Order: sequence, then structure tokens, then C-alpha cells
Amino acid sequence: MPGSAPVKSPDDPSAASSAPKTGSGPGVSYVEAGEGDAGQRIDNFLSRIIKDVPRSLIYRILRTGEVRVNGKRAKPETRLVEGDRIRLPPIQRKTDEERAAERSAPSRSLREFVTSAIIHEDRDLIVVNKPAGVAVHGGSGLNAGVIEALRAARPELKELELVHRLDRDTSGVLMIAKRRAVLRELHSLLRERDMEKRYLALVVGRWPFGTKTIDLPLKTNMKSGGERIVRVHADGQQAITTFKPIQHFGKLATLLDISLGTGRTHQIRVHAAHAGHPIAGDEKYGDRERDAKLKPYGLQRMFLHAQSLSFERKGVKPFTVSAPPPPDWQAVIEKLKQDLK
Repeated sequence: MPGSAPVKSPDDPSAASSAPKTGSGPGVSYVEAGEGDAGQRIDNFLSRIIKDVPRSLIYRILRTGEVRVNGKRAKPETRLVEGDRIRLPPIQRKTDEERAAERSAPSRSLREFVTSAIIHEDRDLIVVNKPAGVAVHGGSGLNAGVIEALRAARPELKELELVHRLDRDTSGVLMIAKRRAVLRELHSLLRERDMEKRYLALVVGRWPFGTKTIDLPLKTNMKSGGERIVRVHADGQQAITTFKPIQHFGKLATLLDISLGTGRTHQIRVHAAHAGHPIAGDEKYGDRERDAKLKPYGLQRMFLHAQSLSFERKGVKPFTVSAPPPPDWQAVIEKLKQDLK
């Protein structure tokens, strides 16, 4: 069946396109209803021929009288007849870049989830108690993470940047700088190791070493598919981690307080695994058999939590911020304590 037959616009007598003019040009365009369009509602017809615009725009141009059929204003329920001449107003179409930006924009639920996790804010910093399972930034198949959600929720803050990072499955303190000058200052503190970072971790098995500092270099390798794996290796970068037991849960697990002397990728996870007691629930460096024994207690994810950050800045009073472990973490610890009794 014949389709819609475009005709020349009187505003552009040279126009002789083979399709309706529905782009971002300045002129009005016209299209003729073909045999196959007979009986179709004008709103459905417009939605078919005007691509990549919301249906709300279709109804707006109908409501305001910008669409006319044979010179008369058309209503959404107007039925077409073969040969009807339809006037189309100029329509601003979205560019490919705009459509791509919309697709990658953080969802409303993610924006609300992240902003509800803010535990501190001042003129220089935002601190979030990052939930486990939320990435700090987009990438690797994810459109958005914490930083993108905050930028979308707080567009007036033009220089928001992550001060440091946490693994996606690690919960806890995550710091974001509001200004680049603050970011540079805090990065300097990190390089000079003048920022104290403390973690809580539940490791599998009974930690036998007491307080122990592991000083072993770490090297990052990329496996097939782009997966990042870190190993203890003589050619790696220096990495220092101090583990201090807080509570033993029989032979099942141990709750540890951890402080970092350096900030290497996956440092705590790799050092704990190298010591023979990987983080509970760590799918990359962990022990599945020993994890299975913790499943009845509610173990469903990696049990690593960034507990606190402390540092001193020039001209600013000492800063410390801490974040409590999330409810699912606390529930597992309580069940282990009950079992121990």
C-alpha cells in the first residue's frame, strides 16, 4: 500500500524531499496522507512519522493548533482521509549527543539513594556512607555511580570530584571534594600518607596472628576480558596493611580492625587472602568453601567496610568522619555472637 506522500512546503518552494520534513530546520513542512493512512488518528500518524520526540510534544503541537489538516486545526482524534494535506510545525529534534546523555544519566532512584547516604557536608566536602553494591563512578557496563548521581542531584556544584575510591562491594566512608583546590590538597595528604583510613572486615577462619602488619608489594595484572587482578609480587608497589582482631567467632570468622599505610588497589583483600584469611564473601580473592559455612548467618556479599577517615589540613581544625556498618552487616555479626554464646 502507498504510504504518506510528502509535498513541497510553500515556505521552501525548492523542497522536494522523499520524506516529511520533521527535523530542526526553521520552516513549516507539509505531508500528504496516503492510502495506507486513511482512517488513522492524527496523533498516531504523527508519532509514526516524527521520530525521536516524546508523545507529550505531539499532543502539545496538536493542542496549540500548530498541526492543521487541509488548513483546519486538528484534534488528536481527527481521522485522516487519503489525500489530506497535513501541516507540520518546525520541531527541534534532539541531537545524538543529547540522546546519549539522557540514556547515561543517573536514574532518579539512584540520585535519591546516594543523596540520602550523605553523612557530612561543609563548604569543601561531601562525605557519603556508600552502600555496598553501588559503584563510585560509571564504567564497565555501568552508566552511573556515586559521583554521577551527586553531579546530577547538585548541578550547582560544578567541580565535584572523588577524593578516593572504594570497590563496588565495599561500603562506608567515601569523600567527594567540592572544589579542585580542595581536591589537590587532599590528594597531597594521601600521597604523603597523612590521612588515616580505617576499615572493618570480617575474614573467614580464626585469625591466629594477633595484631599483624603485612608489608608486601602488590602488582596489578589484567586478565582476559579486562578483569583486574592484584597479586603479591616482588616487582609491585609497596603496600602496608595492619590487621588487629576485635572478636573471634570460634573457627568460623574473625572481626578485624584494619588500618592502611598505603592505598593500593584491592590492598586489604589481597593481603588478607595472602595471610590465609580472605574477606568473607570476596568472590575474587575469597574462599568459597569457607564462605558457604557463613551463609546460614546471612552472608550475601563481601564484608569490608570503610569505617573512618581522619586528617589535618592547614588552617582547618582536625577532621574525622566515621560511618556505621550497614544493617545487613550488623545482622550477621549479631547472629555470629548469638551462636558463640
